Amino acid sequence: MAVDALGTGMYLPLSLLFFLQATDLSLATIGGLVSLANVLSLPVPLAVGQLVDRLGPRLVVASGQALQGLGFLLYLTVSGAGSLLAAVLVTTVGLRVYWSSVFTLIADQADAAGLGAKDHWFARTGMIREAGAGGGALLAGGLLAWESAQVYNGLILGSGVAFLVAAAVVAVVVPSTPHMLPPPKGHSGYRALLRDRAYLTLIATCTIFSLCSSFLALSLPVYLVQGLDGPDWAPGPLLALNTVLLATCSAAVTRFVRRRWGRARAMAWAGGLWAIWCAASAAASLIPSVALVPYLVVVVVCFSLAEMTYGPAANALAADAAPDGSRGTYMAAFQYSFAFSSIVAPSMFGLLFSQGRLLPWLAVGLLAMLGAVLMLRLEHRLPQARQTLEHETKTRNAMPEAAD
Repeated sequence: MAVDALGTGMYLPLSLLFFLQATDLSLATIGGLVSLANVLSLPVPLAVGQLVDRLGPRLVVASGQALQGLGFLLYLTVSGAGSLLAAVLVTTVGLRVYWSSVFTLIADQADAAGLGAKDHWFARTGMIREAGAGGGALLAGGLLAWESAQVYNGLILGSGVAFLVAAAVVAVVVPSTPHMLPPPKGHSGYRALLRDRAYLTLIATCTIFSLCSSFLALSLPVYLVQGLDGPDWAPGPLLALNTVLLATCSAAVTRFVRRRWGRARAMAWAGGLWAIWCAASAAASLIPSVALVPYLVVVVVCFSLAEMTYGPAANALAADAAPDGSRGTYMAAFQYSFAFSSIVAPSMFGLLFSQGRLLPWLAVGLLAMLGAVLMLRLEHRLPQARQTLEHETKTRNAMPEAAD
C-alpha cells in the first residue's frame, strides 16, 4: 500500500500538466476526457465484487495495481484525444478494481490473524497510505521545479513502475487466506444486497460521511483565500497538517475509540465532529485576520479527528456486516459511497459557494448531523454488526489491552 500510495502521490500533482505538455489539447478538453473515463469505469465494481467472492481478493488487488501501472506506461504514448482517453480509462479501471477489492483483502488478513482488530488494520493501512501519498507529492513537487518534459516523463515512468512493483509484492509476498464459498444462489450477490435494507442504508449514510471527508481539500483553499481574504500561503500548510495527523495519529485515535464505543456509535461521533467543524469553519468569518490561521489550525484538527474516528470504523463495520461468502460483493458496493461523493462534492461546493460563502458549511453540517442520526438508528439493525458490538463490549470489559 505504501508503494501504491507513493505512485499515486507522484502522479496527482502533475496529471493535467503532463497532458498539457504531451498534447495540443485544451485544459477543458483534457478535463472532459478524464471525467468521461471516470464515468465509463463506474460499473467496474459490480463485476469486481463477484470476482472477489469467487477467487479471493489477493490476485484481484494485484490485477488492479498492474492495470494502473500499465495505464501510466501508456501515458508515455499519449499524443491526442483517443490515446489520452484510452490511457486514462485503463488507469481508472485499475483504480476501481483496486479500491473495490483491497478492503476485502485487508479484512481477510485481519481475520486470518485472529485478533478481531480490523479497525486497527484499517487505521494502520490508512496511515501508510497517507504517508506514501504525502511523500510522493513532496517528491513530485520538488522535481517539478525543473519544468522539463524529461522530468514529467520520469515521474510518469516512476509511478508506473511503483504500481507494477506493488502488484508483484501483493501477488508473491502477501499470504493467501482461506476464502469462504458463496452461499446458495439467491442468498448472495447483488440480488441479496438489493434486499438488504440495512446495508443499503449504511452505504447511503457513508456516502454522506464521504462527502464530509472530501470537503476539506475542496473548500479550504477557496474559502480561505476568497471567502475570508486570508493569506495565499496558508492552504498548503493547513492541508499538510491534515495529512500529517492522518499519517501519524490514526492508530492511536482508533485504539481510544475502540475501547469506548462500538463502530456505529464511533461513526455517529464522527458525524458530530464534522458538524462542529462546519460550524467552526463558518464562524471563521468572525475571527480577526491576525488570529485567522491559528484558529484554522484548530479547525483542521477537529476535521482530522472526525476522519480518523470515521474511516477505520466504517471499513471494519462494512466488512463485518457483509454476509459470509459475499464480503467481496458487499465491499465493492460499499465503495460507491466514495465514488458518488467524489462526483457530487465539487459541483455541490461550487454551486453553494457561488450563492453565499457560508452556505456550504450549513449544508454539509446538516448532512453530517443527519448521518450521525442514521448511524445511531443502524446500530442494532445490522445483525453481524450487532454481534460484533456485543463481542467487542465483552472484550473491552474483560481484556482492555487485547486489541493492541
